[in-house]
Amino acid sequence: MSDDELERFRKAGKIAAKIREESKRLIMVGETLLDIADMVEQSIKDEGAKPAFPVNISINDIAAHYTPEFDSTALMEDGALVKIDLGIEVDGALSDTAYTVDLSGNNEKLVKASEEALENAIGSIKPGIAVGEVGGIIEETINKYGFKPISNLSGHMIKSNELHAGVEIPNIRTRDPYQFKEGDIFAVEPFATTGTGYVEDLEQVEIFSLYAPSNVRMRQSRKIVEHVIKNYGMLPFAERWVRKEFPSKLLVSAALKELLQNQFLRGYPILREVSRGLVSQAEHTILVTKNGCEVLTQ
Repeated sequence: MSDDELERFRKAGKIAAKIREESKRLIMVGETLLDIADMVEQSIKDEGAKPAFPVNISINDIAAHYTPEFDSTALMEDGALVKIDLGIEVDGALSDTAYTVDLSGNNEKLVKASEEALENAIGSIKPGIAVGEVGGIIEETINKYGFKPISNLSGHMIKSNELHAGVEIPNIRTRDPYQFKEGDIFAVEPFATTGTGYVEDLEQVEIFSLYAPSNVRMRQSRKIVEHVIKNYGMLPFAERWVRKEFPSKLLVSAALKELLQNQFLRGYPILREVSRGLVSQAEHTILVTKNGCEVLTQ
């Protein structure tokens, strides 16, 4: 990685850290979820960056991939356990960070479980350590609090223009042999739950990304493809983003459905803990260094 590329990753991390801390003041009972998402994403743009993906606002048993609908009127409710997951893109360099807010005041241990798992995982990462061993540290930390890690969610390697670059950091101990190397960039992402430790796909999909080109029949679909390629590239985008450009809900929904069926797009279904357990999340982006790692998003 060149020095210029590394500096872009550091810049993306610093912006993510700033937006993460500033966004915490928005998580208030009675605030609309759509306003929260719009304000966080606008703050990213105000910093001269782009969202690496739509802001996720995942509540209670929803673990990931929920971002508000274009016309959502949903309010932040009293007692909610709220996960905010945001990403930054700066000239291809990406960062990814997340935190949990407990509006009930009753889930301090659950929040601490994911936060301490993140801290312990980061403290263990250095060249030569296997990702499966780090997964074991995450699992042991969360188990210590009496909760379970979510076994089918994981952290992920990040490369320029690739948010998920192939290698994963599991949240449980595995035999995955990949060993961290100096210069690697990863998002470390523990999830802790009061449930059984597994998430399932729901039918609702609000987030999409380009997958593979194919023939597009509908004229409206072709327009949307052109808009997506021009504005989002290969990074995930929200249906509500597209609706701002193409106001007709029926046309946009039909176009996205065609693009999914033709495998031009991939969808990211909302993920819910299978036993409806509460879920907490903590996440930082790190750079592996000679003797450990540098946290880019703090």
